[in-house]
Amino acid sequence: MEFRQLKYFIAVAEELNIGRAATRLHISQPPLTRQIQQLEEEFGTQLFLRTARGVELTQAGEMLLRDARNIRELMTQAVERVREAGQGKRGKMDIGIFGSGILDVIPKVLHAFRASHPDVQIALHQMSKKEQIEALRQHRIMVGFNRMLAPLPDISSEPVMLESIMVAVNEKHPLAAKAAILLKELAGQPLILFPSGARPSFIDKVWSLCAGEGFEPNVAQEVGDAPTSVALVAAGFGLSLVPEAATSLSVPGVVYRRLANAPDAVVDLSCIYRTDETSPILQAFLQTIREFRAKNDGRH
Repeated sequence: MEFRQLKYFIAVAEELNIGRAATRLHISQPPLTRQIQQLEEEFGTQLFLRTARGVELTQAGEMLLRDARNIRELMTQAVERVREAGQGKRGKMDIGIFGSGILDVIPKVLHAFRASHPDVQIALHQMSKKEQIEALRQHRIMVGFNRMLAPLPDISSEPVMLESIMVAVNEKHPLAAKAAILLKELAGQPLILFPSGARPSFIDKVWSLCAGEGFEPNVAQEVGDAPTSVALVAAGFGLSLVPEAATSLSVPGVVYRRLANAPDAVVDLSCIYRTDETSPILQAFLQTIREFRAKNDGRH
């Protein structure tokens, strides 16, 4: 049994007249009659009773009509789902995320994407930069979010925005009284840096900024992420330089101050993906990022 035959059967069952059904289907009567006869032979039962005015459904025909309409509806839904998947409107997207990025910017991007693509299922996975790259290569995630990605031949990136670098200070520290802090004022101060692990990373950016002011940072601790760093600031272990997104961490005893006269004190946030990935969902997601970046003028 072919779907085309079910389509012909439904037309005859609804019109109760071979001629009208043929007109509706834009075919002639003889091939339509043959298709109905083939269906009856396949089922081994009569589906229509021939009358002077046309046809009537048998009990078997009435049962088939109910099922055929359901099948037609399922086929229509399947076609629509496939079409939407081809347009990037339906499917699943696994995303690698990391510490401070999920605190502010990434949720805004995801919210914008979900608003325009509500039928795409999104699964988030907490991963370091190294883990994201491995997961991309193994097709376990479609995209990742991270900072300061070194050039890789098989991984591409889409800039999301630049974020200002802030200073997390214990409220009892003398520098907490200042509205903005000069980078050179951090010389000799115990600093809590993150993330430990794969380089280049945010730590390298901090070292570069300090070197520009003629000093090496006094590294008290290297930790895995911004929340841990800010928690240690609250505990009095030192100060920390953090992306502006991390300032959404409201931790008792910690205040955030801008760096004064430091135009280079910014750090990127990018979406990374396999260069050979052709998924329509990815293309739709990247377009959402471009629109978000344009709306926010590329800077947090």
